[in-house]
Amino acid sequence: MRAIAWMGMLLWLLGSVGASWAEENATPDASVEAPLAAELARLVASEDVLMQAWYAQRAYRPAWHDGETVAAFTSALHTLDSDGLSPQDYRPEALKAGHRHAYGEHGSEVLQAQFDLDASRVLLTALTHLQRGKVDPHSLGTGWEVPVEAPDLDLALIARALDAQRFEQVLAAARPPYAPYERLRSGLARYRNIERLGGWPQLPERERALRPGDIDDDVALLRERLAVVGELEVMAADTTAFPGAELEAPDPRRYDARLEAAVKRFQRRHLLEPDGIVGRQTRAALNVPVARRIDEIRLNMERARWLLHGLPEAYVLVDIAGYRLSYFRPNGEVWRSRIVVGTPYRHTPSLRSEITHMTVNPTWTIPPTIRREDVLPRVREDLGYLIRENIRVLSPAGEPLDPREIDWANPGNVVLRQGAGPQNALGQLVVRFPNDHLVYLHDTPAQGLFAREQRAFSSGCIRVENIQQFGQLLSDDTGSGHEVRRLIEAGRTGNVPLAQRMPVILHYWTVHPAEDGELAFRPDIYQRDDVLLRELDRPLAL
Repeated sequence: MRAIAWMGMLLWLLGSVGASWAEENATPDASVEAPLAAELARLVASEDVLMQAWYAQRAYRPAWHDGETVAAFTSALHTLDSDGLSPQDYRPEALKAGHRHAYGEHGSEVLQAQFDLDASRVLLTALTHLQRGKVDPHSLGTGWEVPVEAPDLDLALIARALDAQRFEQVLAAARPPYAPYERLRSGLARYRNIERLGGWPQLPERERALRPGDIDDDVALLRERLAVVGELEVMAADTTAFPGAELEAPDPRRYDARLEAAVKRFQRRHLLEPDGIVGRQTRAALNVPVARRIDEIRLNMERARWLLHGLPEAYVLVDIAGYRLSYFRPNGEVWRSRIVVGTPYRHTPSLRSEITHMTVNPTWTIPPTIRREDVLPRVREDLGYLIRENIRVLSPAGEPLDPREIDWANPGNVVLRQGAGPQNALGQLVVRFPNDHLVYLHDTPAQGLFAREQRAFSSGCIRVENIQQFGQLLSDDTGSGHEVRRLIEAGRTGNVPLAQRMPVILHYWTVHPAEDGELAFRPDIYQRDDVLLRELDRPLAL
């Protein structure tokens, strides 16, 4: 009740300030607009807080009485297509018809005021969607826990731009102000142009893979397919990469060295093994229609609108679907590493937190799910598994128990804890941050998994290659003064606090805009794309 009363007082103050401003700054036509302003004030009282603030700062002056302003706005709405949004959601044609009706022969102040509200609602909705996304990520049921921290709309700037019919300016100000978003916009325009030109050819389904040296009609199709997206142009630009290639016969059916290099580049961008062999997985990626790639760019622009606001100067970004960690350091450098993330049935969550401390030489208390599904079946087969894996059996109070006296068919609430050491599942270092999922960044004895292109093998936590180097950078950059390697070599288990917290973001992208402008398409390992696309394409009710 106090919150409601406070909000009412705020809105009353806004209205009072607006009315006072109108009296002191009346324009020559204010007397003409006064009845319409009074009708607007009456209708706005039942609108949401944003609409009330919008009209209060305008002193309830109508915004849309001029037909040229409406025409300029509806033209600007059509440009939202370049941001992956549907212009039809914002009813540009209905707005033009509504203005003609309100200001036509049978118009009235009531119709004009209602139209003004409708048009303003469309404007503020479009800007909100452009700034922070059309879809509420929390509504998707995908474990999203990253707050959308977009700033409030600058209503004064919007009002000035509207009065001057500079809608391109206000749309540009609403977009996320980061390079990855602009690269996605450029990529969307490029792939839509490919679609307008007819897309790319489909390779026929074959049992036999295409390999370097083959001569086949499918090779000519492969060459055409890669040329459409510029892969072959990139390879042809490097005249030193293929010594002797200029002597090869220019047979489009021959799988030559330049084509092999282009295929490997395509495979790397799609997180496929870069072996140059066009097998089942590579053929499937090549045959994804351009319309689907356009949708993937659009939905990842929506994800960018959720995230790309107010990023701190230094932070850690975990790119889940890209299997990569990037540490944006305070000095401007970026440290990157390969990671292993959760399997499709044990997702790594999307969240935002702050790294508080590290644990050197950690023990590992086996979580309930892993205990039930992974460890207990092995213990039931062979009790020696506990010895080989250095796992102790404890009571809930931490007292040691004799494994031979446990009924492993029904072990109750016994605790299984793996001792510290190089073979511990967490390796020798854990980087911790508070979260409800109990996930963290950690070392691993299974270093060989980092060599794979697709690395969804964990139970939800994130394994980091070269994590000792990462931990030392965190210590140095936060002024913590720890020698991480020396602490590990000492062999004692212990927590190592950071003198300053370091922000960390775990995020899910299936299209990555590289710095060179190329787009890397990743497998949707958690099957989240279609859910988001349905909501993004759902017609908007305004």
